[in-house]
Amino acid sequence: MKKKMNPDPVQFIFCDFTNAVHRYKFIELLNHYITDPMGGGEPLDEINAGKLLNELSHHPSCFILFILNQNKIAGLATCFINYSTFKVAPYINIHDLIIHDNFRRKGLARLLLEKIIAIGYERNYCKVTLEVRNDNHKAKKLYQSLDFTDTEPMMHFWTRIL
Repeated sequence: MKKKMNPDPVQFIFCDFTNAVHRYKFIELLNHYITDPMGGGEPLDEINAGKLLNELSHHPSCFILFILNQNKIAGLATCFINYSTFKVAPYINIHDLIIHDNFRRKGLARLLLEKIIAIGYERNYCKVTLEVRNDNHKAKKLYQSLDFTDTEPMMHFWTRIL
């Protein structure tokens, strides 16, 4: 059995969009993720960062969960509550899962996912969903270890850019 690394002390807090530190850390971590090879993009400029913060703070189904390691914000998950018409119940969709490079390889992503799953159970949601790049093998291995699987039947995530 693989030995788990001990990232203690770990805390979880929900992002408070009225807190300037939370706002700053959210954008900092998001830009860190966007500019990562798996993100492959350009960081948000000040205008779009402000727009994003404003819109997410008013989005009725959004929550952002920070993970803190030794009292420092080490990562986050941007989540949206959606609804399954087939299961007749709400569910959590994880849109972003980010651990800063300085905090990786400590088991924090696993703990963050486990916390989101626990929130789903506490709220009587029917599932937790996420998307993952086909070439992100480390993330896929983590997700599979927590019982995330391809859908049955297998589905593809399609996009139409507007």
